[in-house]
Amino acid sequence: MPTYEYECQQCRERVEAVQKFSDASLTVCPLCGGELRKVFSAVGIVFKGSGFYKNDSRGSAPSTPKSTPSPSTDTGATPSPAPASSSSATPTPSPSKTPSPSPSPAKASTTTD
Repeated sequence: MPTYEYECQQCRERVEAVQKFSDASLTVCPLCGGELRKVFSAVGIVFKGSGFYKNDSRGSAPSTPKSTPSPSTDTGATPSPAPASSSSATPTPSPSKTPSPSPSPAKASTTTD
């Protein structure tokens, strides 16, 4: 049940009353017999449960990328290489039937100052 606050128009005394929604409003001040009026104030809101936060409406994809263990951390297991992607920028070389040219010897350059 909600708590309502009333203020007397004559003595300015404030009175709180716990009432049902269906109960009639108080009209007479219990102290001086003056007219009471409801006082409206801000209501505190508490968000509980899921569905109120930005990340609650997203799908099952993680919001942060998974981190890999740092080299300084010794986990006892070696990380496995990532599987090759089918859309990689460099295709895997296929065995060539023609022999590759031999590297040419580097030319020696001399500088004089």
